[in-house]
Amino acid sequence: MRRRHRWRRWILVGVLTCGSTAVTAACSSASGENLSTSSPPSVSPPATRPAVTDEHESSASGADEPETTSAASATPTTAASAGVYSHTGVGQMSPAVRDAKNYVYVPSNDDGSVTVIDQATMQIVKTYKVGRLVQHVVASWDLTKLYATVSDSNRLVEIDPTTGDKGASIQVAAPYNLYFTPDGSTAIVMAERLNRIDFYDRSTWKLRHSVDAPCKGVNHADWSADETWFLATCEFSGELLKVDTATGAVLGKVALPPGSMPQDVRLAPDGTKFYVADMDHGCVWIVNADGTAVTGSIETGVGAHGIYPSRDASVMYVTNRGRTEHDVRRKSKPYDGSVSVIDPKTDTVVATWLMPNGGSPDMGGVSADGKRLWLSGRYDSVVYVFDTTSGILIATIPVPPGPHGLAVFPQPGRYSLGHTGNYR
Repeated sequence: MRRRHRWRRWILVGVLTCGSTAVTAACSSASGENLSTSSPPSVSPPATRPAVTDEHESSASGADEPETTSAASATPTTAASAGVYSHTGVGQMSPAVRDAKNYVYVPSNDDGSVTVIDQATMQIVKTYKVGRLVQHVVASWDLTKLYATVSDSNRLVEIDPTTGDKGASIQVAAPYNLYFTPDGSTAIVMAERLNRIDFYDRSTWKLRHSVDAPCKGVNHADWSADETWFLATCEFSGELLKVDTATGAVLGKVALPPGSMPQDVRLAPDGTKFYVADMDHGCVWIVNADGTAVTGSIETGVGAHGIYPSRDASVMYVTNRGRTEHDVRRKSKPYDGSVSVIDPKTDTVVATWLMPNGGSPDMGGVSADGKRLWLSGRYDSVVYVFDTTSGILIATIPVPPGPHGLAVFPQPGRYSLGHTGNYR
């Protein structure tokens, strides 16, 4: 999310107040009588250990140990259980990533840099500048390279996954986020500050056409089960767009309840609904498979932001940044931030991973073996590493200020649809 648009967000949040009680009430009341809601389970305050603070080292001894209501273990994906994610299970690696380093790439908004972390040692191996307001690191459709989306410098910066080093720059306008059509022919740039979706030839990076978004702040997206259209979130106007994959035509628009600030969107494993994280209502909206209506909501936590399926697609991890938009740009306080674990079969929160020392978990991804969830700590200049079996925070790794769209690479899958790890 961009700092220059903060004035718009103040208008949108209205009278919403920070704090779990107020946000939960807002989510419930916004849903309306015809929308079902479910509440997170109660979680006892966990024991703690000091977090890792050395800039160049991290280990499993630097961890908070939250108690959870259940364990979300990683098991191999099967087509029957994982649905649309049936090709993204443990061991389903593309030959294209055979030589890729097992690294995590952390773009830092405030610093204009990308920090590269070794997944095995959890140590920083390199940091380099890429430009002003770098937002996300995105895997290419064919998984052969990564791109840092550097929105204020109007460029994408290539990263070689076999070395972790940066490469050439590609000039594109205001790239907040980057996606690819399922056939790999087209790159889709979410030009958030321009309220525009730009369609480029993926091979030549020549602009094919642009679509003016009939909303404000278009930025995150995910595809329908048949991949003929995608659903995009409009952060600053609280709306969703249904967009045709082939033409870019806007097929419809859904207005979320007043005061909404939609963030990440992700298709449920069975393809029958979308989940949309709402930072200022502290919940996930459930949208029908046609992308035409909100049908329910799931209360998660303050600042709901990112959504990630587990490696076996049995649960969805939702990051809660611990603050609404009018309460950002500060270090976290104890128990700020959490991760909600949603069962997509029942649309209920089955576990909540608390952060006794406080945190601001934002965006990230699941490791290839499904055992770790890596997340940027947006307002605390750190990266968090959670054990997905226990929900324990096993490491906190210092990085430059403003870490945002962190990418874990490689991950299983046949191709990348974009963002920080949308694979099919």
